[in-house]
Amino acid sequence: MAGQERDQEQEEKNRKLYNWPEMNLVPVGIVKSDLKTPTMRSTDDNLENNHSAESFKKKQAEIENVLSEIQVFQPWEPLLKGIEAFSHILVIYWPHLIDPERRKLQQVHPMGRKEIPLQGIFATCSPARPNPVLVSAVPLMRREGTRLIVKGFEAVDQSPVIDIKPYSAHYMKKNDLRFPEWMENINQELGI
Repeated sequence: MAGQERDQEQEEKNRKLYNWPEMNLVPVGIVKSDLKTPTMRSTDDNLENNHSAESFKKKQAEIENVLSEIQVFQPWEPLLKGIEAFSHILVIYWPHLIDPERRKLQQVHPMGRKEIPLQGIFATCSPARPNPVLVSAVPLMRREGTRLIVKGFEAVDQSPVIDIKPYSAHYMKKNDLRFPEWMENINQELGI
């Protein structure tokens, strides 16, 4: 509890120092999916991946074909106007199954792979983060009122959706990207 109080005190100091407003996230919707458990879990000191490289690749391929539903809550329906004109959307969501205590991890072996040296959380795509806000770009298959049907969304069932944005290559596409060797190797293994 002392650590949590210290974190809250630091938050309050920063808010006053930088004249920041209080930051509150409000879910705008919920994920409905056949995916019930995350691919990886955080432990006290790392990420846990119980899949071999081959079975992880197979699992990722299965997820690519899964249709999920984003149920946008009724008060936010007017915000969806025009979204169906886009082929892809960015979904910002909260990985609700991560124990808040596990969000204190500072370094992990990417994807739970011990042969990869420890990396700082901000240098990974780990869901165990100080503010576990995750982003996925997914194809929007169709809109049905307040329901958005998407494909290949890795969020598990009942994940809170924080925001939805259209995917725009103009804003998102970057040239001359650079990746560390360990990430290049993982991407190669997964066929990305």
